[in-house]
Amino acid sequence: MADLGVSIGLVACIVLFCEAMRKAAKRHCSEDYRIYLVEAVSTFQLCACTHELKLLAEMGSVESHIALTMSYTMTIVHISTFSGASCNPVSVLESLCRGTTSARGAAVLISVQFGAAIIARFSAAAVWSLGLSDLHSRYEKLGYKCFDPMGGTLLQAAGVELACAFCLQATVMHLHKLDARLRIHAVAAVIISLCYTGGHISGTVFNAVLAFSIQFPCSGHTYPEYCFVYWLGPLLGMTSCIMLFEKIIPFLSGKSTIGKTTGTLSLSKKTL
Repeated sequence: MADLGVSIGLVACIVLFCEAMRKAAKRHCSEDYRIYLVEAVSTFQLCACTHELKLLAEMGSVESHIALTMSYTMTIVHISTFSGASCNPVSVLESLCRGTTSARGAAVLISVQFGAAIIARFSAAAVWSLGLSDLHSRYEKLGYKCFDPMGGTLLQAAGVELACAFCLQATVMHLHKLDARLRIHAVAAVIISLCYTGGHISGTVFNAVLAFSIQFPCSGHTYPEYCFVYWLGPLLGMTSCIMLFEKIIPFLSGKSTIGKTTGTLSLSKKTL
């Protein structure tokens, strides 16, 4: 329980620090730079918190219902504090295809996301080296090594990531049908359900930049194999979902999609 308390406190400190940085960016930065700073801080928050929760789940002997409850709570916290940041390269690519983001803007956003993911990875190791808990000390003795995150074959893991991205995209595209007060909980419930269902096969990350931070450093597979699972899988999942609901179903039903707008994976407060 001591390890659990330290991890909860550390995650809370990360969120509070990032929220202070977002408020400072909104107050002191121009609109041209604010979006990139908010994206960087929010991506750092997502990756840094997930590093701690992943370590707690894998080595902290935490019961599954506690781990799922913490993941559910953190999902709500992330969505509520991200201020419109997507923290997901696939979402940026979707915005680029829809014409709501320029090619230059998309390139900068994705670069910022991966930069924040790298910083989060090294920041997590630096905090663990302080030995704030027995869990951190044990992990330091292992050299901060993580092992194969996939419990299935590459095709199985890629299929799970594809399916998870498809389900999340479909949920976000239909959020407008729910009462506004229920939307954030619906997204969190879907994410946790997906993690519980497919976590033993791929780790159910379905976010390219998050996977780059927490899964790519692990042994067991090569970088191209991780790219196949954690980058191509979510990209195909999002693309197939959009094609199904915006092209195939309207075509079969004889409905036009011209001028129709739908939700994206950027879960802003306005969306929720």
